[in-house]
Formats: sequence, C-alpha cells, structure tokens
Amino acid sequence: MGRHSLPDGSETDVIEPRPRARRRTAVIASVLVLIAAAGVATAVRTGLLSSGSCRSQAVPVTVAASPDIAPALRAAAGHARDKEITSDGHCLDVRITARDPYKIADSLRAGRSAPGFDVWVPDSDLWVRQVTAEGKGTPVTSAGNIASSPVGVAMVPSAAKSLGWPDKTYSWAELAGAAMTGDRLRLGTADPSRSATGLLALTKLGASTKKSGSEGDTQAAAMAKALSERTSDSDTQVLDTLARDASGTEEGNPRRNQALILSEQASYAHNDSADTTDDLDLFYPKDGSPQLDYPFTLVDESRLTTDTSRAAVRFMTLLGEDDGLRILERHGFRTKADTPSKALVTGAGGRSPQPYENPAAEHVPDRAVQETLGMWTITVQSARITTVVDASASMTELVPDRGQSRMEVTKASLLQALATFTSNDEIGLWEFSTLLDGDRDYRELVPTARLGDREGGGTQRERLSAAFGALQPVPGGATGLYDTTLAAYKKAVSSFVNGKFNALVVLTDGVNQDPGSISRSSLIKKLTELADPERPVPLIAIAVGPESDKKEVQQIAEATGGSGHQVSDPADIHSVILKAIVAAGTQG
Repeated sequence: MGRHSLPDGSETDVIEPRPRARRRTAVIASVLVLIAAAGVATAVRTGLLSSGSCRSQAVPVTVAASPDIAPALRAAAGHARDKEITSDGHCLDVRITARDPYKIADSLRAGRSAPGFDVWVPDSDLWVRQVTAEGKGTPVTSAGNIASSPVGVAMVPSAAKSLGWPDKTYSWAELAGAAMTGDRLRLGTADPSRSATGLLALTKLGASTKKSGSEGDTQAAAMAKALSERTSDSDTQVLDTLARDASGTEEGNPRRNQALILSEQASYAHNDSADTTDDLDLFYPKDGSPQLDYPFTLVDESRLTTDTSRAAVRFMTLLGEDDGLRILERHGFRTKADTPSKALVTGAGGRSPQPYENPAAEHVPDRAVQETLGMWTITVQSARITTVVDASASMTELVPDRGQSRMEVTKASLLQALATFTSNDEIGLWEFSTLLDGDRDYRELVPTARLGDREGGGTQRERLSAAFGALQPVPGGATGLYDTTLAAYKKAVSSFVNGKFNALVVLTDGVNQDPGSISRSSLIKKLTELADPERPVPLIAIAVGPESDKKEVQQIAEATGGSGHQVSDPADIHSVILKAIVAAGTQG
C-alpha cells in the first residue's frame, strides 16, 4: 500500500466489530439460520472440529466478485488458507474470480445453466434485484452485506480547488450543473446501464433536479445527455479518462475528464496507487451519497452441497471478524454502519467539512431505477417513438381515488414522459376510436419528428404538448384497436431511422370493439411478418384500467419483439413506458 495505507495494528477505529445495524443484523440472522440448521454453529465459526492439518480435505468455494472488491476477497481467501480457517473441520479453499456484475446479472436473469460459481458478490443489491424481479432465471439468495462505499464526485486538484473544495459543499444537481456550464468542468461516468455507481448517481441526480422545480424532468434529461457524451463502458475504464497529470496540455485536453462519478473506494484505490500530484479530491454531495452495498449472494443454493454452503457461509462470517474487517478496510471499504475511518476518508480524498459522515441516501426504489434507466436509454441512443392513444368514450371513466377521468390522468402522464426526451428525439401522436377519419378508426395528430425542429413559430415539443393537452374522448366512440395497431406499425416500420431507438407505443383502456376489423390472429400474423430483427421496431402496448386485456396486448406486442403491460392507474403510464424502453433496449 502507498502513502494512504491503513495501519495493520490494533487501532480500535479500524478493527472493532461493526455496530448491529440493520444490514449487519440481516447478515448474522441469515448466517445463523444456515448454520444452526446443520447443528454446528459454534464448530463452524471457530473451527473447533479441526484436528491437525485440514488441507487434505479442503472444501472448494468459487466466488464471482465485482472487480473492485475481488482483491480484498482474494486477500481474505489467502488469510483463510494461511490460518487454516475451517468449516466442519475442513479448510476453506475459496477461489475468487473478478467479473463485471452487469454481465453476471444478464446471465443469471437468462437462467443459463451451470453458472460456474457458488457465490456472487456484486457491488450493489441493484443487480440482485434485477435477477429476482421477474421470478425467473437462476435463483439467488442474498445472505447479507459485507461492506459499503458511498458514491461521490472525485476531481483533479485544480478542478476541486476552483469549486472551493473542501470548504464548499454542493448537491448532486449543483455538481452536475457545473459540468454543463461551458468547459469549466468535464465530468465523466461509467455507463449507468453497466455500472451501479453510475446508475445510483444518475438516479440521485434525477431526484435532486426534480426537487429544484417544475422543469426537473427536462433538466435531468439534459444532464443525462451531457453525461452520455463523456461515458465509459465500465468503472475500470472511466479512470483512464482522467487527465494524466496537472499540466496544461493534459487538463486542457477536451477528451480528458477533470471529474468523475466514483465510489469512495475507487477514489481511495486510485490515490493509493497514484503519484502524490495525481491524487483526487472527493466531493460528498450534501443531499446524500448513495451506497454500494456488496451483497454476499448464494447462487442456486439448492444445487450446492451442504459442505459448500457451510463453507461459503463461514467465509462470509470471516469477513465480519477482526481480521476480515482489517482486510476490507485496507482496500478502502467501509465496514461500520455509522462513523467511517478517518484514514479511509482521507485516503479517498475526503476532508471536513465535506459531509462524509452523513447518513447514506435513502434506499433507491425499483421504480426510480427503471425510470432512470429508461431515460438513459433514450438519451444515449435518441429515440423515434410514435404514441397511439385510445380516445374511445370509455376514457371518460373516473380513475378511483383521483377524481379525474382516465383521459385526464393519461394526458398528464404523457406530458411527464415527454419531458424526459431530448431535442434530438423524434416523437409523434395518433389517436383512435372507431370511424374517426372516414372508414378509418385512427387519425394522425402530430407526425413523428424531431422535438427540437421548429416550424410555423413553434417546436415539435410545443406542438406535441398542445396536442396531448387537447386529447378528448370521442362521444359514443368504441375501441378500434386492431386496425389502428396494424396501420401504426406499418407506418413505424416504413419510416424506420437507423441509429435511433425506434418503437411504437399503443395505449388502450379496452378490447377491440370494431366488428369489421381484422381479427386478432390475423393481426398477430401480419405483425410477425412485418417485424424485422435487423430493423427492430418493438411495440409497447399498455392496457389501462379493469376493462383492458393484458393477455391480449402481450400477445400483440410480443409478435414484434415488444412487450405488453397493464396498469390500473394511468398515472403509471410514464414509468411503464420507460421500463419497457429499457427492456426493449436491452434485447436490441
């Protein structure tokens, strides 16, 4: 370790066990359940069943770990071998492989057989929640969290000084705003679709901007767009974008970043290996730092032998003992729930009065994560989306507990979704009922075009906002779903634009009510024929209210490689659209 190394001695602020915080309690509870079931809790924890050398019958445990924590786990595994730590009298033979969490999450979610490891330690519970969200794929069981690291904004000294570090503190929105003001501060991040650090920060950034006023969604999208232009594929690669030294040539290079969204541990590891002049200074946002939380996760537990399960749990408990805590802290991880080691914070580039002791930001809800990923998908790639809205008479029905009609709530949700798109995105609007335009059940209200395009004194965004606001149910109108869907999909396919995320969104609150229309089976057949994997246009179909048919919209949408959804409250349309975009973008 370099000049920021933590001591190996017995300083109490380094080695004392963590307080019994909620997560630590969950770890101990899970451990005791697993071990007590075998009736050997004390023997496994202390290794009292060992007699002589245990290495001849060592129990292998394979661990796939996030690259940032893999070195610490390797050190702990080496310690277990050197000290002959045992489980049921057998040595632990723990083998660590560094694997990007997003790759493992994709594999486990797909349910691919024989994952090749017994334990998974990603950097965030976000990945575990992705795997378990749909109840499919390979089963995983989180036994608790072994470490944590808050996320902040690290800067080269010249940039940090220009913003008043360490005395001045900022919110997430203020720090990102500084990066959008000319070329004053170039801020980089790892791709939020592949990095928990980037995703947690972007989610927090979105929440921070929304608190600033009614234009929060638009500001969040603009900040995401600015970040997308300085994004690296992974947490490891983002560090390579920093200015290599303090010279004017490097810091003035527009391709070099002066600031990065990083975890405290990543900043610590960089500073520990860097030359003195290359140390980063770390801002801890005053509105809270989201935490990486490193869940220790058993993979397909029913597949593991009893010996392997108990050995895996024994390794986890080792990480909570004095020796394990020291190893984790020497590698820059927090191991206590309340006060972090000052040596760790200083090594990472933190200093008072930066609020590094503030409680962690609140738990990030799954919905907020999905909305953030959706915004990121359409921001990075740019979108071309035509929205088709049901204007049948049933849209006058009141939404329970809201006192507004389905149409009024739908319009508000669509306007909210519109705010997340950038000027480069292309959005259009159709409405449908029955016999709206001669024999046609549908009508194009605003042709799909770039939101920033100006025509006749107004922008496409302004035209769409006005059209959304003017939507009204057609008195006596029924639901001409099938003919409308086919016509809109044909138009979307024929106007496909390379390099953009192309999609069709259809919102309906009922089943098809046009007796003279194409049949459902014929519609699905024609959609299947039109769909082209080389030019994908997924249909995102959303059934609104109790009279709608989720199974029907799923069948129709899946014929195009898209997805069907049902919402009881039209206010959820915004988040469902963004979630569907994430899913379709991942498949594409």
